[in-house]
Amino acid sequence: MDDHRAQVEELLADYRRSREQLASVQRELAAVSGQASSPDGTVAATVGSGGKLVGLELSEMAYRRHRPEQLAELIVRTVAAAAASAAEDTYQTLSAVLPASTDPAALVAGTADLKPSEYAPDDTETVDLGHQSVRGRRDDDEDNEQRESWLDSELIDRRVR
Repeated sequence: MDDHRAQVEELLADYRRSREQLASVQRELAAVSGQASSPDGTVAATVGSGGKLVGLELSEMAYRRHRPEQLAELIVRTVAAAAASAAEDTYQTLSAVLPASTDPAALVAGTADLKPSEYAPDDTETVDLGHQSVRGRRDDDEDNEQRESWLDSELIDRRVR
């Protein structure tokens, strides 16, 4: 009976250690952030855990140096760089507690060891291009015919008027 009780106590101690490790990892993941600045220093972005934008700074020169569409593109690129930095921190945090063969990026993406064909939605298909896989909407002939006939009738209606 004492042997059984000792095993139960050992299992409970393992469980408590695992929970504490999980809580520690969760705290580290919640604290993840990434920062990036544009090459010219006019844009600075900070993202938090999950890649959420939490800070964006634009210098006075940003408005003078860049046209609106250029500034918008620069902001998007800078935020993406900050998100990539935060993602790398996330992967490092997770890799410390995952088995060596587990890819933290795939785990975060929700794909783990699945192939694209195993997790692609039913209305998409994955085409392997060798260096990358591309997912796209599968053509549905009936749907395309309905769309085309609707468009044709709209065009005809406009011409008649």
